[in-house]
Amino acid sequence: MTIVDDINAANTRIKTAPNSVRETPLELSSYFSELTGTSLYLKCEHFQRTGSFKLRGASNKLSQLSSQDKQRGVITASTGNHGQGVALAARLLNIEATICVPENASITKIDAIRRFGGKVHKVPGDGLAAELAGLAMAQQHNKMYVSPYNDYQIVCGQGTVGLELLAAQPDLDAVFVAVGGGGLIGGIGSYIKAINPNIDIIGCWPSNATTFYQALEQGKVIEVEEQDTLSDGTAGGVEQDTITLPMCQQVIDHKVLVSEQQIAQAMQLAAVHERYMIEGAAAVALAAAIQEAPKYAGKKIAVVLCGRNIMLSKFLEVVG
Repeated sequence: MTIVDDINAANTRIKTAPNSVRETPLELSSYFSELTGTSLYLKCEHFQRTGSFKLRGASNKLSQLSSQDKQRGVITASTGNHGQGVALAARLLNIEATICVPENASITKIDAIRRFGGKVHKVPGDGLAAELAGLAMAQQHNKMYVSPYNDYQIVCGQGTVGLELLAAQPDLDAVFVAVGGGGLIGGIGSYIKAINPNIDIIGCWPSNATTFYQALEQGKVIEVEEQDTLSDGTAGGVEQDTITLPMCQQVIDHKVLVSEQQIAQAMQLAAVHERYMIEGAAAVALAAAIQEAPKYAGKKIAVVLCGRNIMLSKFLEVVG
C-alpha cells in the first residue's frame, strides 16, 4: 500500500456515514485570475463542515479506532480548528473527546468546539504547550491522543484535499497551501506529487510565525520566537519527532513568507470580490499566490482556503 492508496481509502471512509465530510468546490475566481494574470482556482475548504479542512483528518483517524479506544474516549490539542474537527467527528461516532487549547485560543473556536460536543481544557502557553498537556493527560487516563498533524492517519485524511484538487483540475501548475504543523501540505503534496510530480507545491507562512519554515530550513525542529499573527491557525511550535518534517521536505517545492499587511489585504480582497469570510491562515495562502503570481503568468494555480473560523470583531477590524 502507498500513501496514494491510503488517501484514496481515507476519501471513501470519511465520506461514508456516520462520517460526513464534504467534497468542497474548486472555484475559478475571475477577480483573482485577472489580478494575478493566472487562472486562479480557490479550493473552498472554508465551506467544509466545522469551517475548516481539519474535519477530514479527524474523521479518518477516529473512524479507525478500536472499539476499546472509542469507549475510552480521545484527547487532543488544538488552537481551534482541529479541536472542532475532532469534536464533531467524535460526536458522530459516539466518542467522548477532550480538547486541550492554549489559554489565548479564539473564543469563537472554543465556543464552536463546545457546540460540537467537545470538552475544553485550557492550558497556559502556546499551541505546543497544549499539545504536551494533551499528551500527558492521555497517558494519565489511558486514552488515545489525536495529534493535529503528527499522525499518519490524520495526514492521509488531509490529503483528500489533494485528491479532490486533481479530480477537478488534473492539469494544475501549482498549489498554494498555508503551513502550520505540516499535515495539510504533507498530505496534499504527497498525493499530488505521486500522481503528477510536475505540479509545484508551495508552502506559505506568515513572516511573524515561522517555526515549521525554520525546521525545513534547518532540517530539524528548533525553537523559534514568534510574533502575533492574523494566521493564528498556523502559529506555534511543533513536536520534535513530527512525521510531517521529512514528508514536507520531499514534497514542498518552494517556501513563501508574507507580511501581516499582505494577509490583511488578502482577507479584504476575498471579502470584497468573492464575498468570502476567511481566516488568517487561508489568507496566507492567497497572499502568497498574489505575491508569486508573476512566476505563473498564464498558468493554472490553486489556493487552498483552509478555513473561515475567525471572530467576527477581529474580521471586521481587518476588512473594515
